[in-house]
Amino acid sequence: MIKSGMKLTKEHLKPVKDQVYGQVWGQVWVQVRNQVYGQVWGQVWGQVEDQVRNQVMGQVRDQVRDQVRDQVRDQVYHEIN
Repeated sequence: MIKSGMKLTKEHLKPVKDQVYGQVWGQVWVQVRNQVYGQVWGQVWGQVEDQVRNQVMGQVRDQVRDQVRDQVRDQVYHEIN
């Protein structure tokens, strides 16, 4: 507590300094954390997205290929017989 006529010392300013430092560090840390989290999440999501897309496209491609092959085979078989 500061009373009239007292000199301000480092001890008086320490709580203010700690509070300001805490707030500023808190804001900086949140920004850094969000940026790092965003980058890491972006990389992870990109990998997951690519993997899922490749898997799904592979399955769809195989399915379509098999379906077309079967249709062509059946059509050729019917035309021969």
